[in-house]
Parts: sequence; structure tokens; C-alpha cells
Amino acid sequence: MKNKKTILVTGGAGFIGSNYLNKFVPKYKDYLFINVDILTYAANLDNLKISSLDNYRFEKVDIRDIKNLEKVFVKYNPTDIINFAAETHVDFSIKNPNIFIETNINGTNNLLILAKEYKINRFHQISTDEVYGQLKTRKGKFKETDNLNPSSPYSASKAAADLLVKAYNKTFGLNTVITRSSNNYGPNQDISKLIPKFITNLLDNKKVPLYAKGDNIRDWIYVEDNIDAIDLVFHKGRTGEIYNIGSGCEKSNLEITKTLLDLLKKNEGFIENVPDRPGHDFRYALNINKIQNELGWRPKYNFENAIKKTIKFYKNL
Repeated sequence: MKNKKTILVTGGAGFIGSNYLNKFVPKYKDYLFINVDILTYAANLDNLKISSLDNYRFEKVDIRDIKNLEKVFVKYNPTDIINFAAETHVDFSIKNPNIFIETNINGTNNLLILAKEYKINRFHQISTDEVYGQLKTRKGKFKETDNLNPSSPYSASKAAADLLVKAYNKTFGLNTVITRSSNNYGPNQDISKLIPKFITNLLDNKKVPLYAKGDNIRDWIYVEDNIDAIDLVFHKGRTGEIYNIGSGCEKSNLEITKTLLDLLKKNEGFIENVPDRPGHDFRYALNINKIQNELGWRPKYNFENAIKKTIKFYKNL
């Protein structure tokens, strides 16, 4: 049987990419999914529960290596691309900006070059709310039309990638969509990130390193809500458009920490306040009217239930 689509999914062994593949490889049996991942510290093939399915393939390839990347295009002739692949840890980008430039900008450009050459039907770029910069007060939310004002090498590299995607749409007519999500949490997230790091530290009776007073605010979205929105935008989003994906669940890092302490039956003596990181944005929040009004998407998970599911996942590792 000829596959209806052959989707090249980059970064499919990472956090969000693996959750996407675990849900949609079984759902779309007439699609062939090609997982392209170089398997950095944040990726793990054990994250994938669908490796034995007939409509899934894995290729260990670095998106920075356009020659080997093109071999995947020649081998599979993909019809679509969803680009999850990225270096994402802000702290690491402060220590070593170069790999973020190489992966997030040059790697994305390699994919765009090949998407254009091989006449890809749709290029879906996975981005972040951090490209907008920070909201300095508790008021207001970012819209898709707001200016980009990134603060870290990570967010600057993602903003640059978004602009490249938009340029390929306008200049070359490439069918593109971009989704920008708020802070994800859930299964398969690398333990260098805040929620899994704090959960695993507390499970091991270790203190949790909280930046400054923990006042920084994020909109937290359960990863399954994000991948459902991504799937919807991939199939029905308008070409050339950007869609924000958020949950409206704004919590400070201190609130997150106290929730985890409570659920894991620890006291506040487990909090270790550490010096703030350079350029730490105060608040992110997304206006999601566009994806709600155009595509009818709404988040399904509430934080209270989803954080318990997340803790259970890390307990069972």
C-alpha cells in the first residue's frame, strides 16, 4: 500500500517529538514516519514505544550535516517535514551559544534547502514563546503579530529559524506553518529541565536549585495538549501562518516548586536558592485566540492532574 504521507520528523527521540510519534504513528497507519535524530543528551530511543510498527523508521542523522541529511530525502522521498530538532536549554545556550546557532539556525536552513529542492508539501517549524522576549508585568499576552525580542542565545536562534521559515514561504512559496508553544512538561522530558529536575531531586531526597526568589512566571502546558495542537496545525493550519499554543496556566517557579514539595511530601527546607541566571525573563504568556477561533483547539488537561501524571512517570523510571 502506498503511504498517504511520508513525514520526516526531526528530533523525534527528544521530549516533544517522542510524545508526538508515540501518539500519531499508531493513529495514522497510512502515513510513514521517518524519525531523524542525532541522539544528543536530551534524546533517547527508549522514549519511543512505537519502534516496532511498520509505518515507523529511524535514521541517526545530524540536521547540521546536509550531505547525510539529503541521503534520507533520497531514500524516503518525504512529502512533509515537522522540525522538532533543536538545542533548547537556555542555561546551556549561555555557556555555549555556538551549538545553538549551528543546530537551530543552520540545521533548520539545511532542512529548508532540501524541502525546497525536493518539493515538500508542508514544512512545520516547532518554535517557542521565548522568541517574543519577556513581559515585564503580570498584564498582557503575546500575539502572533508581536515583534520578536529574544533575550538568550537559545531564543535568538529560534527566532532566527522562524524568520528563515517565513522567508522561504514568501520568497520560494514553500508551504510553511510555525507553532510557538509555552513551557511544556510531561513524560520523556530530560531531567536538566525544571520540573523533571525538581521531581527527580526530591525523589532522591536532594534539594532543588531555585533561581533567586522563584518569581519568574511561565505558562505551563502539558505536552499532550501541545502535540494535539501541533497535529491540528500541521493538517489544517493556513500556509505561512504562525499559531501560539498555550494553556493559560501561569505559575511562578516558586509556585511550581511548592506544588512539587507538597505532592512529594517534602518541606521547604528542600529549596536551595541559587543566583539568578543572566537575562532571566520575568514572564511569558500567550494569546491563543487565533488557534481557538480558526481551528477550534482548546487545552484538555488541567495542571493539577497533569503534574500528578508527570510525577508518576518519573517515579516509574
